[in-house]
Amino acid sequence: MKKFLKWFIYIVLLILIIGGIGTAIYYKDRLWLITKYFERGTESPSDSKPQQSMISLENRAKEAYEYAKAHDMDLDHAVLIDFSRHSGKNRFFVWNFKKNKPEIESLVAHGYGNTGFESTNQDIVFSNQPNSYASSLGKYKLGARSYSKWGINIHYKMHGLEDTNSNAFNRYIVLHSYKSIPDEETYPSYLPMGFSQGCPVVDDETMRKMDKLLQAKKKPVLLWIYYLE
Repeated sequence: MKKFLKWFIYIVLLILIIGGIGTAIYYKDRLWLITKYFERGTESPSDSKPQQSMISLENRAKEAYEYAKAHDMDLDHAVLIDFSRHSGKNRFFVWNFKKNKPEIESLVAHGYGNTGFESTNQDIVFSNQPNSYASSLGKYKLGARSYSKWGINIHYKMHGLEDTNSNAFNRYIVLHSYKSIPDEETYPSYLPMGFSQGCPVVDDETMRKMDKLLQAKKKPVLLWIYYLE
């Protein structure tokens, strides 16, 4: 009887051990699957958005190159301004066609808008109308270098090439800098309003880089302001 009881106890313990190992393996597998699920959930928004933004920027750069080529413009660089991005993130990009990547990037202010055309930090009203103080979408040719009373005291004329920005030159829309524009991203905080009456306005250091780049050009550089829905 004692011998039988002894073996019975051994068998029960063996069953419990085997069952415990199986349970541990099962829950380990479940835990791994749950972990991977949540990893996908947390990585997807943060990782895919920058990748998608870069892809859209590359696609826009390809279009910019073809436009510049067709209109006898500079084929080394173009300026891409994506106003659909958060205003506290870099949305001013000097794209290097040869390296196929941004050479300069920075914050850029959009027009705050006059009465009837008011914009907020993130909701932008675009207009081509004089005295609207609003930014205008479309392609521009960067023109002559001239004096500015803002920033580093240099601006570049902007000639609108589309119906959406045809009044840019007469509206005195120019590329210039302003000392109060931060030289790094402020996200999640928005870029404060009030720096622009329709001009793309960058920080002083970015403007110095732009001035050095543009002075060396023999052909006009394309600047493209767009908004991705």
